[in-house]
Amino acid sequence: MDVLIVVALLIVAVIGTVLVAVKSLIVICPPNRVAVISGRQRQVAGGGAVGYRVLRGGRTLRIPLIEKVDWMELNTITIDVGVGQAYSKGAIPLDVEGVANVKVSSQPGLLENSVERFLGGGIEVIHDIAKETLEANLRGVLATLTPEEVNEDRLKFAQVLIDEADDDMKTLGLALDVLKIQNVTDQVGYLDAVGRRKTAQVLKEARVAEALRETEAEEEEADARRRAETARVEADLVIAEKDNSLRVLQAELEKVAIEKEREAAVAGDRAQAIAEQSLEDERIKLQERRLEADVITPARAKKEAMELEAKGAAAQIIEDGNAQVHVLQRLTDQYQAAGTSAQDIFVLNMLPQLVSEIVSTVKGVSIDKVSVIDSAGSGSQGVSNVVGQLPAAVITITEQIENATGINILEALRRDEPVAVAAAPAEASEE
Repeated sequence: MDVLIVVALLIVAVIGTVLVAVKSLIVICPPNRVAVISGRQRQVAGGGAVGYRVLRGGRTLRIPLIEKVDWMELNTITIDVGVGQAYSKGAIPLDVEGVANVKVSSQPGLLENSVERFLGGGIEVIHDIAKETLEANLRGVLATLTPEEVNEDRLKFAQVLIDEADDDMKTLGLALDVLKIQNVTDQVGYLDAVGRRKTAQVLKEARVAEALRETEAEEEEADARRRAETARVEADLVIAEKDNSLRVLQAELEKVAIEKEREAAVAGDRAQAIAEQSLEDERIKLQERRLEADVITPARAKKEAMELEAKGAAAQIIEDGNAQVHVLQRLTDQYQAAGTSAQDIFVLNMLPQLVSEIVSTVKGVSIDKVSVIDSAGSGSQGVSNVVGQLPAAVITITEQIENATGINILEALRRDEPVAVAAAPAEASEE
């Protein structure tokens, strides 16, 4: 049991040792630092060889006992830049104070320059070298600018200084982030004199400008009054024109209104006449409807009823005529079939009617008695006269029958022949 514990402790110790060794061999570089791993020769672009490699961010594994790790900070370094009694253009000594922010450049190529110059030196070395370089560049730039240019356009001065120092900073492997000029002075009072001169010039220009402005103001005021008066007159003219136009427009509007009123009145009368005419038309139509309902429709109905009644009567007459024609046709057929006996039958059939017609001539005559008066005073002669009149009466009756029927009964009796029916009256009878 003790052996197992010892073995386990040994294993844990070995694992711990391995982990510590591996951790010491792994190089992890943060973004604000640069790891310089030196100790082994490496080929670089261009055919050369260097004895180090640079790790900027990330991680790598170093070879123990062969490679060594050194660190360089990429943080910004603030440098106070200042020169005194530096001659500017025109031999005017100036005192200039400014501030700059520099750092180790992380760009490929420039980083190697800083590694070769500042590795192991620390931030103080970088600060001092950058300060001396910038102050030297500052004196060189001041010699090309006048005090007025330096003092009045500090942004331009700073930009010229940055451009001048850029090449030197890249050679050192540094990057100039910011350069600002804070103060520019001189010990001979040049800038104060320039300021006073500028101030006097400005005051003079201000007074002149003020006088000019007052003159211009008076001129503008007079011109404004003139323009105002002119505008007032023009406005009065415009108002008068507008008033005239308004009166003309009002007159035209009144004229139009009167015309519209007249047109409206005429239109009203016309509308009233049209309405009355329409009302009269409606009354006429109503009267026509009443006439139609009270007179025409009943008359039309009566007319239609009479037409229907007449048609019914005519139809009855036509049917009766057709029936009589049929009966006569049948009688004619019967008579023709009877031969010579048909005449006697016809006369016998007609005789009651003939007698009725003859009797109808004396219809309504009532004879209570017959008195025979003999003019000679003899009764026997009177009777004989009456008897003597009978043959004449018989002849008269037979003549009437012949006229009515076309049959001469006496002649037929004398010849002892059948009674013949005249052709024309027969045809009339058939019809």
